[in-house]
Amino acid sequence: MATYAVGDLQGCLKPLKCLLQRVAFDPAQDRLWLVGDLVNRGPESLETLRYLYNLRHSLVCVLGNHDLHLLAAANNIERLKKGDTLREILEAPDRDELLDWLRRQKIMHYDEGRRMALVHAGIAPQWTLKKALKCAAEVEHALADDSLYTAYLDGMYGNEPVKWDNDLIGVARLRVITNYFTRMRFCTAEGKLDLKSKEGADTALPGYKPWFAHKERKTRDTKIIFGHWAALEGQCDEPGVFALDTGCVWGGAMTLMNIDTGERHRCQCQPPLPVTQPAAAKR
Repeated sequence: MATYAVGDLQGCLKPLKCLLQRVAFDPAQDRLWLVGDLVNRGPESLETLRYLYNLRHSLVCVLGNHDLHLLAAANNIERLKKGDTLREILEAPDRDELLDWLRRQKIMHYDEGRRMALVHAGIAPQWTLKKALKCAAEVEHALADDSLYTAYLDGMYGNEPVKWDNDLIGVARLRVITNYFTRMRFCTAEGKLDLKSKEGADTALPGYKPWFAHKERKTRDTKIIFGHWAALEGQCDEPGVFALDTGCVWGGAMTLMNIDTGERHRCQCQPPLPVTQPAAAKR
């Protein structure tokens, strides 16, 4: 039995199948961890979601910003943006089944035996592991609870508050938690977010660093797998932190990693989209 983690799929099904075939993935025995952004921008968003749904008993999945955007669009909260490849899902006869499964996925997964966490964008440096799991559970509850679901989706868009505060309540509290887990790249040691800068790790504004680079980060004893940041090209010098988004949908490659051995496999995604900046599509 082997466990693999794969970077952002974004509707690129062929390279995923290529990678799973390369490692002889057996859904009856093996497990696949997904860092989120399962859909959007790529050519096969509906097919990808259906494929994952059929594999659901062999998956561990956390949600990314594009997945949340799909759920919002499905609830008539946010209009589709230019470049979105979600309409096929919204018009599919099995959309309700697929979207109900999607909304019940995690925001953060933690494997206690491996002391390893799976998130889409990162974990706020000022949060302990216990705090991060508690905050993730708040958003997961809002997604799963019919009485909170629409209000959460309606309020999740926006860059404020820029920093966590224990006294935050309601939608503002859920929004900043969501931004940490699904949109964060750069922040201060105290967790003040810069959600506009989307280039490489060496482009931080004064006072800011990549979330994983802060010496004060309280999850340094936890291994963390994340995606979201294609501009890193899978490179992260921080021990125990594994960047898996290698920009497949932007003409890069998709990366699959054996989470126990660290062995990585890559499959090129062709053709690239006609854009020059991968971060341009991010919410």
